[in-house]
Amino acid sequence: MGEPRFETDGILAGIRRWVERETPTDAPQAVDALMDLVAADYAAAGLLVERVPGLDGFGGHLIARSPWGRDAPQVLLLSHLDTVHPIGFIERLPFKVEGDVAYGPGIYDMKAGAYIAFHALCELARAGRTTPCGITHLIVSDEEVGSPTSRALIEAEGARAKAVLVTEPAREGGRIVTARKGVGRFELKITGQPAHSGARHQDGRSALKELARQILILEGMTDYDRGITVNVGVAHGGTRENVVAEEAWAGIDLRVPSPPVADEMVARILALTPHEDGVTVTVTGGMNRPPYVKDERITALFEHAKGLAAEIGFELKDLMTGGGSDGNFTAALAPTLDGLGVDGKGGHTHYEQIYVSSIVPRARLLCRLMETVG
Repeated sequence: MGEPRFETDGILAGIRRWVERETPTDAPQAVDALMDLVAADYAAAGLLVERVPGLDGFGGHLIARSPWGRDAPQVLLLSHLDTVHPIGFIERLPFKVEGDVAYGPGIYDMKAGAYIAFHALCELARAGRTTPCGITHLIVSDEEVGSPTSRALIEAEGARAKAVLVTEPAREGGRIVTARKGVGRFELKITGQPAHSGARHQDGRSALKELARQILILEGMTDYDRGITVNVGVAHGGTRENVVAEEAWAGIDLRVPSPPVADEMVARILALTPHEDGVTVTVTGGMNRPPYVKDERITALFEHAKGLAAEIGFELKDLMTGGGSDGNFTAALAPTLDGLGVDGKGGHTHYEQIYVSSIVPRARLLCRLMETVG
């Protein structure tokens, strides 16, 4: 029985191979092409591979399972390969290494994290090591748009997991994520009554005027002390300057720290009413990702990970973030640690980057978690 190998240059070369294959969520053929590559590499390493076909214009998903521990509880590695950068962005942000920094589209969020999980699991298989639990690596294709076709699969695998390890990037100097706000998405549609803005302005009921009032109400629901934010991020309406606007629309984002607060805020947003007769207000939507709350199970798993990190040689800290991930879907089902990927910064930007020195320690931590959770 050998030892898993973790060498920076070799792992970085693998990350580069994935980064240089661009995979925006809305390019399913490109996503599937990289999934095919990963599936072939996993199969060559002795993993049991299953492909889940894509639906509704998205790419497919990949499940790789260890050949050992099939009947034991599972440790679920959870990753995504889709990115936000469009095809061709690699020309603007080519893969390059400058000192301790490696750049590339999607390298931080989250191809480096997905790759170190892949590498660690392949190394366990190569070395002939078994673990107390079986290991499942689920890689999805649609996380960046809310996981509409993978959520059921994520929840099914999470429900049978002993623990879930999410390879989203590390934050703020290497901190992992042990809590995330829940994410709600809503559409607000307003219908008024059109009229000529000069000759019969009094006959009109402006949907845009109502929208302005509703935006102020919605934004006023933000309460930083309670961890609540409401953001009207998109709005449009009307047809011409000389017509009282008949229709208006807005897209709303809600972030909340806990399920009770989620219930409260969803009810408030859905209960919006118009300010004058002749105008209708319709709100649809709800929670897209439930809150991920740090409970006793997650605290215990974090303390275990913290001890492993100390053995490897670095201090592990945690935080709560307002951003959502697929960890939101699993946290209520199994102890979940998120942000276990590579450290860096600039997710979704033109300077996205990882810190090369964090690659091996983070890969070793994932490996040790797989070896010791059970």
